[in-house]
Amino acid sequence: MQGNEKIIVGLDIGTTKIMAVVGEMLEDEINIIGVGSHPSTGLRKGIVVNIESTVDSIKKAVEEAELMAGCDISSVYVGIAGNHIKGLNSHGLIAIKGREITAQDVDRVIDAAKAIAIPADREILHVIPQEFIVDDMESIQNPVGMTAIRLEANIHIITGAVSSARNIVKCCNKAGLEVCDIALESLASGEAVLTDEEKELGCVVADMGGGTTDLALFKNNNLKFIYNLPLGGHNLTNDISIGLRTPLPEAEKIKNEHGTCIPENVKSGATIEVAGVGGRSPKKLSKRILAEILEPRVEEIFSLLQIELFSNGLENSFPAGFVLTGGSVLLDGITELAESVFNVPVRIGEPNKVGGLKDIVKNPAYATGVGLVHLGSSASCRTNLHDAPVQGFTGVLNRMKQWFKNIL
Repeated sequence: MQGNEKIIVGLDIGTTKIMAVVGEMLEDEINIIGVGSHPSTGLRKGIVVNIESTVDSIKKAVEEAELMAGCDISSVYVGIAGNHIKGLNSHGLIAIKGREITAQDVDRVIDAAKAIAIPADREILHVIPQEFIVDDMESIQNPVGMTAIRLEANIHIITGAVSSARNIVKCCNKAGLEVCDIALESLASGEAVLTDEEKELGCVVADMGGGTTDLALFKNNNLKFIYNLPLGGHNLTNDISIGLRTPLPEAEKIKNEHGTCIPENVKSGATIEVAGVGGRSPKKLSKRILAEILEPRVEEIFSLLQIELFSNGLENSFPAGFVLTGGSVLLDGITELAESVFNVPVRIGEPNKVGGLKDIVKNPAYATGVGLVHLGSSASCRTNLHDAPVQGFTGVLNRMKQWFKNIL
């Protein structure tokens, strides 16, 4: 690669797989020029539990992406997720006293809104302005230049355990990579799979990974609500393993090749071959049994997401429907089951708005990786791969706060 080319690398450190996506900036377009993936064994439900295993998986995924892209990767944009991530809304107010609002006033009202008590083991990761209120005028996106008596701000604050973020940065550093910034994974997935109309009208993204299902509600082009459910594809695999009495690797294979969650859709007489445990002979079972195992678990996941949304008064906040993405949503009948639970339109979300190897990444499993490339390519945080990125966790934390303040 030439030194003046813009290269952005998104690194999705997931519970099941670690994926590296390499994007090249060409004017206003992003071309995907390389991808790499490797099984992940060092994480549980989005949290690093084995640094050495995670480092090894990161190295192998990045090496594969380097070979495909034909370049050396030294810096990445990394996603963060897990049940330690929490979101809350806050409100701030300052006096303007009849003069014009300045950019410094906007900073002051945001500072007032985020002046809340945070536990010592947590840190504010993102501060996302939702709307400004100028006197009694609501839903203002940019109040600078307006004359007012008072200025109010509604913001969404995302917090996380500092130790979890630090471990992600440490794993990348030990793999020989510098972290340009850290982004919330559900935000990145939404950036990759949602249309502008969906983000404006109101839409929910449910990113169903191996260990967790990350939910994010977008409305009025802003992130409004997040939730992490500690259930995902691993639970489906485990249910199959127990229900069909087969080893976990075989259960994962059956899920990927034959997974269906609507028993009524299974053709009469359809069977699957199931390997036995401990060297026992394989057996043939009705495919309907597999559907009867998967249906209640998938329905449970959707029902828990619905309860969380409704308990927060958001039942009417997503008229554009649901978008399912992530590596665990490629089950036959999953959109049909989701529609029966949420009673809104549901579709499978695949990364869009990219060129190059778009056919390779046109898969829900690549949503977070491609979304990280999108976020990394935004004008306020675009970086050259050959430029020296911010060193250390403290620098990353400071930059990510400013980054999200600027791009949203």
